[in-house]
Amino acid sequence: MARRRIISTSPDGSPREEPVRTCIGCRERAARSELLRVIAGSGTDGLPAATPDPDGTAPGRGAHLHPTPGCYDLAVRRKAFSRALRVQGGLSSAPVGDYLDSLDQQQ
Repeated sequence: MARRRIISTSPDGSPREEPVRTCIGCRERAARSELLRVIAGSGTDGLPAATPDPDGTAPGRGAHLHPTPGCYDLAVRRKAFSRALRVQGGLSSAPVGDYLDSLDQQQ
């Protein structure tokens, strides 16, 4: 069970609590809304791949990552995607990298 912490106050003045998750790249704890959820899926070539789940609604085991190139690079270097998603063998992280690149282009 994830611990909860008070993030801010809602418009009516009451405290709002939100789940806390750990980034698989930098290993820092952050509110779930600040992180990108990643699940094990398949890439465009049909091989196993880490797939971004920006809505956080896809079924299955997920891992969380700050949507920054630095945390993505750390996660790739540490081979954190396959470990966090509990997938044996190779797991491509290219779809997550492509998604983060598209976010940078939008800004």
